Parts: sequence; structure tokens; C-alpha cells
Amino acid sequence: MKTLFLAWQDPNSRTWFPIGKLTQEEGLYHFTYLQGALTAQSEAGFSPIVSFPDFHHRYSSAALFPLFANRLLRRSRPEYSDFLQWLNLPEEANDPIALLSRSGGRRKTDSFEVFPCPEKDEQGNYHIHFFSHGLRHFPEETQHYVQDLPPGTPLWITHDVQNPVDSRALILRTEDHHFVGYCPRYLTQDFFELICRHPQNVSVKVERVNPAPTPLQLRLLCNLTATWPDGFVPFSGPMYEAIAQNLVKLPI
Repeated sequence: MKTLFLAWQDPNSRTWFPIGKLTQEEGLYHFTYLQGALTAQSEAGFSPIVSFPDFHHRYSSAALFPLFANRLLRRSRPEYSDFLQWLNLPEEANDPIALLSRSGGRRKTDSFEVFPCPEKDEQGNYHIHFFSHGLRHFPEETQHYVQDLPPGTPLWITHDVQNPVDSRALILRTEDHHFVGYCPRYLTQDFFELICRHPQNVSVKVERVNPAPTPLQLRLLCNLTATWPDGFVPFSGPMYEAIAQNLVKLPI
């Protein structure tokens, strides 16, 4: 089973909430709202998505739901090959879940982003790719500095305790103490736990730096590898619990 989470960002506070889960299993796609959607509703006025109008329903379809399909670049587009390079994926990559997992599915027209549920790699470790967040809020010198980072450059995760917006923000820095963006907010719960349990076994590296004019949200691709602790379940907090009760099958 392949699993993606859907996150929504409050446009006012800039807080990210995990609000839904997309799974693919036995030829069907399923979408379920999470408890995070109810939290986002009470704290930030989030409303159900038009194509998924009921928080308490589990939606099923043989085709990828338009909310997610519309976040994929069409293979017919001339920039598609460049897009795969930005994601550091092979030219033949065509799995929509894999593409969304790596790209995040960000669009200028809404406040959603998708991210994968990690599974153990061949060595039994936690492994995930993510793009550095917030680069547009950094000085232009930082953006130029990022452009010169070679693949494999080690990065360190630092708790930005004095962040006025998010007291649990995790900022990324290089060995020579240059800040190069933030870990996505929806990943910090997992990262905190991994770092607290086995700090010496958490490794973050630059996977790829995409040249300008690549959008800043796709500029710095990172990867994190960590020891998978005994009993650890990724994204297992209360906000990730499904709230669906009834199954609704959508037409193909």
C-alpha cells in the first residue's frame, strides 16, 4: 500500500495542518480526512474540500482524484524532463504517488502540499526526501549561497526556539553555520523523535540544488536518513488519526 498525506497551510498564521490521507491499494485510490482537519477547522477556519465535502466519509475511486492528479505535470509538457531532474528522479519515472511524494504537489493557486509516509529502506532505516521550506524569507545572499552547495553536503538540524511564528521550527544549517531554510513543519514531529532517540544516527544531506529560475520551493532538495527506533511509528500522533465512517465511491 502506498500512502501520501495532505497538508493545508493557514494563510494567516502560516501553520501547517495534516488534514487528509491518500492511499493506493489493489488498483483503487482512497482519501480519508484526518483529525488534523478538525483541528484546522477549529483553529484556523478550514472548510472541507469541495471534491471531498464530508469530513466523516472515506472516498474511493479507480482513478487518481483530480485534487491530486492536477498537481502532476503532464508528460506532454516541454519542461517535463527538467521537472524530473529537479526531483532527481529517472527519466522513466511515471508513478503518480512517487512523483507527488518527491515534488510535494505545491501550486500557487491553493495552500495544499503532499508528503509521503516513510517506510523502512533496505537497511531498515528511516529515509525521506524533502525540499527546504521558507527560502523566500531568507536574504538574497542566502539564496545565492544555496546555489553553490554540492550534492552530498552535510546539513544540521537546529531547533529554532526563538522563532516568533513556530516555537518547534527546525532550521537547516551547513557546517560553517549558514542557514539554508527550514524542515517542513509537518515533518518536525517525526524529526524531533528521531533526533531525541538517536541523535548521532540522524544524517541530513543535500540531494540536489536546482538552478534559478527553478521555483524556490523546488530549489534545495534534501534527504534525511536515521535509525528506525524500536516501536517507532511515523506520523502516529492524534492529528493523523482517520475520522471516516462511511465509504463513498466516486465515478471514474
